[in-house]
Amino acid sequence: MKKSGHLTLLCVLFLMSWQVFAQDAKMNAFIDSLMSRMTLAEKLGQLNLSSGVGNLPVVTGESDGKEAYVRQGLIGASAGLKNEQIAVKESRLGIPLLSGRDVIHGYQTTFPIPLAMACMWDMKLVEKSARIAAIEASTRGINWTYSPMVDIARDPRWGRVAEGAGEDPWYGEQVAKAYVRGYQGDDLSKKNTIMACVKHFAMYGAGEAGRDYNTVDMSRLRMYNVYLRPYRAAVEAGAGSVMSSFNVVDFIPSSGNRWLLTDVLRKQWGFQGFVVSDYTAINEMIQHGMGADTESVAVLALKAGLDMDMMGQAYIGTLSQALKEGKVTQDEIDQACRRVLEAKYKLGLFDKPFQYFDKHRAEKVILSKEHLRIAREIAKRSIVLLKNDNHILPLKKSGTIAVIGPLAYTRTDMLGAWAATGDTSKVVSILEGIKNVAGKKAKVLYAPGSGFTDDPYLLNVNRKKGEKYYVPDPEKTRKMREEAVRTAGKADVVVMVLGEPRKWSGEAASRSDIGIPECQRELLKAVLETGRKVVLVLVNGRPLTLPWEDAHVDAIIEAWHGGTEAGNGLADVLFGDYNPSGKLTITFPRNVGQIPIYYNHYHTGRPMDPSNKFTSKYLDIPNEPLYPFGYGLSYTTFGYGDIKLNKTRLQGNDSLILTIPVTNTGKVKGEEVVQMYIQDPVASISRPVKELKNFRKISLQPGETKMVRFTITPADLKFYNSQLVYDWESGDFNIFVGSNSQDVQEVTVTWMK
Repeated sequence: MKKSGHLTLLCVLFLMSWQVFAQDAKMNAFIDSLMSRMTLAEKLGQLNLSSGVGNLPVVTGESDGKEAYVRQGLIGASAGLKNEQIAVKESRLGIPLLSGRDVIHGYQTTFPIPLAMACMWDMKLVEKSARIAAIEASTRGINWTYSPMVDIARDPRWGRVAEGAGEDPWYGEQVAKAYVRGYQGDDLSKKNTIMACVKHFAMYGAGEAGRDYNTVDMSRLRMYNVYLRPYRAAVEAGAGSVMSSFNVVDFIPSSGNRWLLTDVLRKQWGFQGFVVSDYTAINEMIQHGMGADTESVAVLALKAGLDMDMMGQAYIGTLSQALKEGKVTQDEIDQACRRVLEAKYKLGLFDKPFQYFDKHRAEKVILSKEHLRIAREIAKRSIVLLKNDNHILPLKKSGTIAVIGPLAYTRTDMLGAWAATGDTSKVVSILEGIKNVAGKKAKVLYAPGSGFTDDPYLLNVNRKKGEKYYVPDPEKTRKMREEAVRTAGKADVVVMVLGEPRKWSGEAASRSDIGIPECQRELLKAVLETGRKVVLVLVNGRPLTLPWEDAHVDAIIEAWHGGTEAGNGLADVLFGDYNPSGKLTITFPRNVGQIPIYYNHYHTGRPMDPSNKFTSKYLDIPNEPLYPFGYGLSYTTFGYGDIKLNKTRLQGNDSLILTIPVTNTGKVKGEEVVQMYIQDPVASISRPVKELKNFRKISLQPGETKMVRFTITPADLKFYNSQLVYDWESGDFNIFVGSNSQDVQEVTVTWMK
């Protein structure tokens, strides 16, 4: 029986391999035939992503607009049904267009920002959000999304922390794979799947000073052990495309970095898809000092392994001349063209070029009841309870509740960054959500209390020439605050909704001060002086510095930018209809002076000792963050028993079985994220103080105990050594299990090769 089973498995594997071979052979034959009929201009056109003509060079002298360029085959990727019809029906070879869009955290059904969704610690729901985004977007002509963003981010001043999964490489790997599976499904040619584009390759999240588009400089050891890992995981999950980043890598911009795009991505990782530049990133290499003109940087990018030019029109405008001058080869152009055509083939565009335009399917799936139900589920599960002294939460659905703050009754800001396709009219604001869930049992009052900021620089930082200059109005601020105080005085409890509008996070939205703006904090102080119970709800796209708020407010909820169902999801948590279970995937610093701050830091030879001046510490604050990685409270409590191991000395490929009992010691049902970390205390290179290696999310009734089990193998011990060899080393290993990266139990095992 056993032998028969092995034979059956071998037959299945052989059949699958043969099918893949046959499919590849069919695709290659089709593309060979197509490319044999393409002109040089048409091949370069496939490498040109353009949403408009812009400065597109007049290649033939006959073009009079974007439609004419599409008709001549000079654009390979652009959006819109009309453009697709022209490309397929009127261009010489009928090559369909790729249609890409920033579908980052939902299409019209908008989910919480990716950083918030990461705090669910639920890969099935992350994948489900991407699946729904693909289902909706694929009805409107979109077949390619510039997502997921898998950049490791350890500096919350950077606005794009909102788009990623946080600071941990292992956890980032799990999230990256979930997004790719969700977008692409099991067959890219299906009408409800879209191609993923992994970004920003590479190390974009490590920009100096937290400024967007800024310089990145790090060792290759840090690249391989931390920053490159989620990109590789996404590639191994089958992502069809990769986007190059704006920053330099080893002092060469990634868009022209052959080591990165060819040696690492293709040769080491085996990536078979195509690489697209970020928006005008090829042209911007001139500013980096990598070339004197567009032709020189276009040549650099093509030779590095970058296949498609996004919006720069560098390839279509210069590579024909570069070919004549011998600066690039026909093979290099053909290789890039082939990769783009392969993507279109895999998407099924040559057989069904219009399958991604489906008005009838759109009417059924976009903002459907089921999609909104899941959006609400994700919104409430993304929320992190940061503080709940005196058991203020959950609130009762009775009495009078005052909802105060500039983010309490705004729909647009609930969508967060990169939600241009979101339907604002369908968004549930926080005020509306509280009213919906409380029903007629409670009286709900409202006052905005303040604007977002009174800082004139922040008010006008993106003001364009000729636009109105905003001047703070102290009298208006005073009156709004007084109205809010009067409203609070009429209530039994106050829900303060403070933080950041959507435009303060995301791309080009770095902040040097990530605290709550002064006018909002003054409003909070004034309301606290009324003596009413106060719950602080944070709406934001990044970690904030909250030492004053943590010291003075009894209850703090991190609600993030929660998407279409933000208000309902938050209200479910506020009133206890859902017991919060979110855990932070990025550290919250006490102030910006601690940045960068992350849990998996390295040892110092002089660890902090308060009694010794000459140790690594600050004079004015503790070293520890305000809220550590993995932190999050519940309306119940959990007790951890003792760790048990199946053995403490292991050899070679042994498996270590770790079990620990976890008990709900409170009075309500709750979910706990049990986290497992490993430390390699003695190695050939310095290793982090601990590294997340696994987790289990469990649900427990009051008084219930579950035995949580982790299986640990040598694969969990591996790292890149000084020779960039991925392996593990014999010795002792410390294993930690607990509710966050700080509150853990520790055991030690010895593992020899």
